[in-house]
Amino acid sequence: MVLTARPRMRSSCAMVRLHRILPLLIALSAASPAVAMVGGAPPSADEIGRSVVTIVGSRGNFCSGAVIAPDLVLSAAHCVSPGADYKIVLYDAQRQPTLRDVRRVATHPGFNVQGILAHRASADVALLQLAEPLPRANAPALIGAPDEPIAAGQSFSVAGIGVARRGDGKSGGVVRAATLVSISHPGRLQIRLVDPITNNARPGLGACTGDSGAPVFQRQAGGAVIVGLVSWSTAANNAAGCGGLTGVTPLTLYRDWILRTAKAWGAAL
Repeated sequence: MVLTARPRMRSSCAMVRLHRILPLLIALSAASPAVAMVGGAPPSADEIGRSVVTIVGSRGNFCSGAVIAPDLVLSAAHCVSPGADYKIVLYDAQRQPTLRDVRRVATHPGFNVQGILAHRASADVALLQLAEPLPRANAPALIGAPDEPIAAGQSFSVAGIGVARRGDGKSGGVVRAATLVSISHPGRLQIRLVDPITNNARPGLGACTGDSGAPVFQRQAGGAVIVGLVSWSTAANNAAGCGGLTGVTPLTLYRDWILRTAKAWGAAL
């Protein structure tokens, strides 16, 4: 899901019934390798790309998630609505999908979906535990918190499976990464990112449908660390759509909850 700008709020976690998951997987597996993430970000097979997986739900959602332990995926709370079932999608070298069962899901108790719909700060964080560990090729990523103070111009990398063109589901399903920079407002509880080339004045790189829950990385001592999750997006000049702002929920206040929940589930980070 990426929740797009008002007035036409739109969830990038578009949900279907279980019997509709197969057509969704076929569309994603046929995704064009030419472009993805709006604006044409390149494919990512490096250290950050290997941790990103696809999440699908029984009401039709497809979202991004980050592997943080062999059996643990981190994503956005708005991607995992109550009353639905979820699966992790893995692809082989021929882009053939297989489904992995999710054992249980937890969303942060402070999550407020209305806050995210209004682009306000909220605890848009969720954990999914798998029934079985993922293959070693899905390398777990480290989690942390962004360097503070968060100032305009700081660089972050977003890696997700979202679409290249809004409304074109077939262009999603391939992990793409883009380097975006922060603007100074609002700061610690929410990070707003833009393409430094277009600066939200015209369409550029940014999160879109399917990029909700995508990990946002920052280079820190020792390498790339997940410091936030994609929650919403706008088109250029804050219109409804994609390619303008990318709204990020930083893990500053939520990392301890992630660690406690993982420990309670017996998952080692």
